[in-house]
Amino acid sequence: MPRYQFFTLDVFTDRVFAGNPLAVFPDAHGLTGEQMQAIAAEFNLSETTFVLPPEDPSCTARVRIFTPRAEMPFAGHPTIGTAMCLAFIDRVATHGPATTIVFEEGVGPVPVEIGVENGRASFATLAVATPPRLVEGELSVEPIAEMLSLSPDDLCDVDWRPAGATAGVPFLYVPVRSLDALARARVDSAALHRMHDKLPSPHIYVFTTATEDSDVDIRSRMFAPTMGIEEDPATGAAAAALPAYLVPREPASDGMKTWRVRQGVEMGRPSDLTVDAEWTAGAITRVRVGGSAVTVSEGWLTVP
Repeated sequence: MPRYQFFTLDVFTDRVFAGNPLAVFPDAHGLTGEQMQAIAAEFNLSETTFVLPPEDPSCTARVRIFTPRAEMPFAGHPTIGTAMCLAFIDRVATHGPATTIVFEEGVGPVPVEIGVENGRASFATLAVATPPRLVEGELSVEPIAEMLSLSPDDLCDVDWRPAGATAGVPFLYVPVRSLDALARARVDSAALHRMHDKLPSPHIYVFTTATEDSDVDIRSRMFAPTMGIEEDPATGAAAAALPAYLVPREPASDGMKTWRVRQGVEMGRPSDLTVDAEWTAGAITRVRVGGSAVTVSEGWLTVP
């Protein structure tokens, strides 16, 4: 029976047992999509990636991303973690202070810049393939607060209403007033089921700018129970679309900004992401999401 090597990493952290876990199969040639889905369910991490030869010769590799329940066209922490893994095991050569590779993903080519310090990969930054945009729809505060087991007063005022946004994967963004409200947020499954068809996405990104930490601009949590993810320690795809919500609230119509995002604190797995955005006349022209990763384990899986 064929055997496939795998690695597990903690992503968006520089230490083990923090960040968002990821399993990477660096040579998945020969596996079917059904087998990949079964393997992802067996690992039961938020995502598992499978690296294949690219169909487009201009790309470094094709990367397929699976949650325990479904394949994803794009996700941030698997992209960052897979790039770092391939650099760690010398499947991609790293030169100088930075090396750029390109992954072929469901959303299209995704460039990833790997930063190198002392001859070793230390940080990776992905360029978002699809410009983030808001998803139209008027959302009422009261049922969304109920869905998150919060009161309407816990959510922000009219200038910061819940809204949908996407950079390839849609999310519902819900700003709250305080870290206390963020900590108390819990998805009410029955309320989510009632609202499901009215939401821009069942993936719920709750955040606050009231961080009480000079090194952090945004604290967040992400719930995606319909994808088998009760809570995610770090969500790069949600961070990638976050500028679609934040940039319209910036005072200047032209600009650039970096937001430092911390997620996973309530799970005991703190994760740190950077989100860089540039915009002209209010239109976002570039978004990048970055973070570190560390290897936790490696092994072989026998596939019948």
